[in-house]
Amino acid sequence: MNRIAPTGLRIGLLGLGAALALTTAAIPAPGAFAQDAAQLVISVKDHKFDPAELEAPAGKPLVLRVKNLDPTPMEFESNSLRVEKVLTGNGEAVINIRPQAAGRYDFFDDFHASTTKGVLVVK
Repeated sequence: MNRIAPTGLRIGLLGLGAALALTTAAIPAPGAFAQDAAQLVISVKDHKFDPAELEAPAGKPLVLRVKNLDPTPMEFESNSLRVEKVLTGNGEAVINIRPQAAGRYDFFDDFHASTTKGVLVVK
């Protein structure tokens, strides 16, 4: 038996398909993000960020490499950047950050928030 969806449902599904096609077309290819992005590196040792202040250009995607040089886990977190990433002791992670407007963006180690703080200055 061949069933045909009602006209309203077919139009709704076509609209949904078109919206998904437009949305996925706006997402850059994985390699394209890294090619255009500003590269930043930060380390954590003795529950302190080094450097404690990073600078980045406004309007460019960012690739942030975080190196945890401590033997204990840490959680890189920033409410203003909307990122969080848990790193194992002596671990490393790469965090892709969308282009940001000029400003100051605080970040911290959520496991040691009172001692491990930093800021990203976007100019």
